[in-house]
Amino acid sequence: MRSVRALATLDEVELGDHVCWRVDPADAFADARSYVADGALYGDKLVIIGSLGTVAVQRDRLPTASVILDLPHLADPDVMLAAVRREASAAVREGFRSVRVLAEQTPLAEPGGAEELLARELKLEEFASESGAIVVCAFRAAQWEASTLEQATCVHPQEMGTRAARPAFRMFSTGTDSWGVDGVVDSECAAAFNAAVRAVMRRTPMVKLRFDAVEMIDAAGMRALVDAARHLPERRIVVEGANEIVRLCWGLAGYATADVPVVMAA
Repeated sequence: MRSVRALATLDEVELGDHVCWRVDPADAFADARSYVADGALYGDKLVIIGSLGTVAVQRDRLPTASVILDLPHLADPDVMLAAVRREASAAVREGFRSVRVLAEQTPLAEPGGAEELLARELKLEEFASESGAIVVCAFRAAQWEASTLEQATCVHPQEMGTRAARPAFRMFSTGTDSWGVDGVVDSECAAAFNAAVRAVMRRTPMVKLRFDAVEMIDAAGMRALVDAARHLPERRIVVEGANEIVRLCWGLAGYATADVPVVMAA
């Protein structure tokens, strides 16, 4: 069962986890070495993307079956994900328990980079959920705008590393074109929520959001949801599991109408 939680160390990862690791330079090498060593212990195939894992663990000390994906700095996320999926399929044939991915994420410089980052992370999230793989995404905080890193954290069910406060909400995969939302969606995180919903809507005409674990969504959060639904034509969002208060506020805000492409169900 996948769970939303904070990790003290990478020793705590479980199958299906997708972790946002805010790298502390003082501990990065030790944590990466431990993560690699645990992969060998539990019978996981190691897949490294980026320099962090190979710097932390010398190549000649990596497990024999490890794979290093030397992808360009601005690699197409679909190309990257296809490569990871191929390694996951090969791991099954080769008798491994799963794949254990360590991906160092670097900022995207082109316009719309934040939304592209979320789209990439949500694809990795879906992959981890479907395959049971362990995916750790390492972010060197000094390289990132604080707001972008905050958005990235919101689309990882698990997190590790130093941060000011936990994100108000999390969005994570619960099946094909289905996403769970956990926590509070308010004015402070409405922009991040809007960006995450827009990212998943680019891929399918209908998205399901599970609100079972949503404690509260305020006016700014509801506006963010409606704006995301209207951002692309002929798209639709179905919200399931919303509590009575959320449904009541939705109706009072005037959104329970045919011209709003969001259906708020119990």
